[in-house]
Amino acid sequence: MLLGDGSPTRHLQLLTNQETKIQLISMQLDPLSNQEGPRELNQLKGPLIRRQVWINNQNKNLAWAESWWNAEQVSENLKAKEEPIWKNLTQDRSELFREVDSISLVNSKWLEDKFVFKGPFWSRNYRFFRDKKPLTIIREVFNPYLETLLGPSGINEFTKLYSSSS
Repeated sequence: MLLGDGSPTRHLQLLTNQETKIQLISMQLDPLSNQEGPRELNQLKGPLIRRQVWINNQNKNLAWAESWWNAEQVSENLKAKEEPIWKNLTQDRSELFREVDSISLVNSKWLEDKFVFKGPFWSRNYRFFRDKKPLTIIREVFNPYLETLLGPSGINEFTKLYSSSS
C-alpha cells in the first residue's frame, strides 16, 4: 500500500471487496500550504486548493487523505469532487505518472479517534504528473485496521528502531 503506484482507493475496494467511497471534508484555498504542507508543494503554481477526504467503506475510515491543486486547474481535473481522485483523473484515459516522495509515521490524537486505533500511523506523500509536470501533491494516512486484511505492517519494529537513542 505504501509503495504501490496504483490507486489506494481502488486497492482498498479490491482488498475489502466492498465499495470504497470518499467523504469530502473540505476543499478550499490554502494560504498556509507552504508552511504546513509537503516540501514538493513549491512545484505547484499557486494559489493552491487543499482538499481533505476520508476514504471509507461500511462506515469504517480506512484512510485520511489530503491533496493540493492549482486553483485554476482543480475544476478541470476534479470534475466530480465527491469521487476519488483516480476516478476523476482516469475518465479521459490520459497518461499519468505517480512518484512516491516520502513514507513517514504520523502521531495524531484526532486520527486515533477517527480510526479507533492508537498511533503511530503509516503515511506517504506522492505526486501525480501529467505531461511531465506535477499535477497534484497527495498525503495519505492509513488506518492500522488494514493489517487485519494485509498482515502485520512492521510498524512496532520500525518504531523501536526509529525511536532508539543509540
